[in-house]
Formats: sequence, structure tokens, C-alpha cells
Amino acid sequence: MSDEKKHGDTISATIGNVSGRSQVAVGHDIQQSQVHGAPAALTEAERAQLLQMFADVKRKIAQEAPPAEKDKALERVDELHEAVTAKEPDLTTMEYVRNWFVKNLPSVAGSVVSLIVHPLVGKLVEVGGEALTSTFRKRFGIEKS
Repeated sequence: MSDEKKHGDTISATIGNVSGRSQVAVGHDIQQSQVHGAPAALTEAERAQLLQMFADVKRKIAQEAPPAEKDKALERVDELHEAVTAKEPDLTTMEYVRNWFVKNLPSVAGSVVSLIVHPLVGKLVEVGGEALTSTFRKRFGIEKS
């Protein structure tokens, strides 16, 4: 054995499950940055299609809802619109509106559910990240394709 001294540091790391968009770096003077582009927002054509879908649900309410329920149903659709188009879609409100229609106006509930599970709404939810998207799929029974 020599009498030389060891120079430098010893670096060791144990890294468990790293998935998704995670990063790991081990060492000295490491600098990392990570940028993920958010999924694209809706195009103008998609935004117009989404607005048309809401208008179609309102038209169905106007045709089928009893007078006593009409105003309440239209308010729920407005709430749904706000929830879907919020910076981060509000899943709790979306679920509440769905449940309200199932309970109070079942003849329109199918149209409301179809709107909620539409791919354009899914696209808006995806902007909120993987956790929100996963919760959305679970709450509304959407299979990942």
C-alpha cells in the first residue's frame, strides 16, 4: 500500500423509482433545468366547437326541461362552462353538475355527460397535468386510450 492520500470526494446515491417527468442528478456543481410545454390549448375551431356543444345542451334544456327546472338547469350549464374552461378545470364542479342533471333532469343528463367526457374537455383537463387527468378519468370512467 502506498502512503498517498486519496484526493477528491466520494459520491454515492441510491435512486428509487423515477418516472414521469422527473430528473435525477448526482455530483458536484450540477445545474439542471427542465421545461415541459403544456399541452396545446384549444384551437379557435375547437373552441368554437366546444361553445357549440354548450349551446346544444342549452337548446335541449329549452326544449325538454319543465319550466320549474329550466332556469336551474341553465345555471348548472353555465357553472359547467366555467369549470371546464377555468385555467385548471374544476372537476368537483363538473361532477356536481353531472350529478345534478342525473337527479333532476335525467332526459338531459346524457347530453351533459357526453359534453364532460368529450375529447375537447379532456384536452383542457390535460393542461392541468397528469394528476388532474388521472383524477378526471377515474371520476368520469374514461378509459385511457
